[in-house]
Amino acid sequence: MRGWGLVRRAGWMSVVWLSAVLATAGEFPEMGVVPKAGGFQMEGYWVWCGSVIKGDDGRYHMFASRWPKDITFHPGWMTSSEIVRAVADKPEGPYKFQEVVLPARGAEYWDGRSTHNPSITRHGDTYVLFYMGSTHPLSDPPRGELFPLNDPRAIVARANKRVGVATAKSLSGPWTRYDRPVLETKPGTFYSFLTSNPAPVVHDDGSVYLMFKARRYEGGVHGPMVLGAARAKHYLGPYEVVGTEPLFSPQRMGEVEDPFVWKTAAGYEMVAKDMTGKIVGEKHAGIYARSKDGVDWTLVGKAWSRDVRWDDGTTQQMGQLERPCLLFEGGRPVFLFAATGDGPGGFANMTRSWNVAIPLVSPGTATAAAVK
Repeated sequence: MRGWGLVRRAGWMSVVWLSAVLATAGEFPEMGVVPKAGGFQMEGYWVWCGSVIKGDDGRYHMFASRWPKDITFHPGWMTSSEIVRAVADKPEGPYKFQEVVLPARGAEYWDGRSTHNPSITRHGDTYVLFYMGSTHPLSDPPRGELFPLNDPRAIVARANKRVGVATAKSLSGPWTRYDRPVLETKPGTFYSFLTSNPAPVVHDDGSVYLMFKARRYEGGVHGPMVLGAARAKHYLGPYEVVGTEPLFSPQRMGEVEDPFVWKTAAGYEMVAKDMTGKIVGEKHAGIYARSKDGVDWTLVGKAWSRDVRWDDGTTQQMGQLERPCLLFEGGRPVFLFAATGDGPGGFANMTRSWNVAIPLVSPGTATAAAVK
């Protein structure tokens, strides 16, 4: 058994020191039965990502990404996504759309055309929203027809992906947006092409540990997607990337994406998506890892499977189950929020997408309940 410390991104309760113990040391909670009517979806839109925080009003606020459904899912998110807020009375939802939080604001801004990958947290009286932004100076993408990855708009938008922050005193805003991202690219590094998928831990003193996705582009060749980390004394920066090599890559630990990180009394813990299945034995399932310093990580086990048990008694293997966010209450992870879609897998095979709210239960109890 082990004690957990400062937990981030999971609601106001997540930014105070808590004591928490997993039911069995070394094991991640199991996925419980999932309410089909829960989560968040919007008619006429692709919905992706999903970061949840409990507000002072006692309600649950989800920050998610959306873009029009008549724009091709991938790469439409890179050119046309906007971060929105939805609210529910219960953590499982259903979540109801409230407002657009970070809309397009003009190609002259670093995040002027797309905002994506939201991660909401709170420090003191300030809400801090980490996200990926991008821009391009070209026309809007086509509607109702194929928008291919080799389209110049997609190429430029991908190259302009950067991690930034917005701040507010209230979950309903107004949000202050900044003229520069907090995590730029740097020539000759593993993050020379893009920075994306922020996974922040805001400590009690306002300093930050930030895991992020990156990619290299050197000599006309794109490198693989990797994960790195940066640190800052304040959430507004400046940020300094840790070391010269990525923390996760095909050559080190394995290829993972979509990290979610939290602080513990012993260091840090994280979950992420196993891109190939070589780490936990199931493609696009979740890994669970620990680190004393946020640099050297040790695999603990499997965090989740793509097999979802619905409350109507059916079981479904989801084609996609990614962009994880954990909600902590009473010091325990009680819900896993993940982006998902219909179809057998692959963005091109989806006809709709949404955020699903998955209850987390003590190891062993989900199996027992299923047997009953």
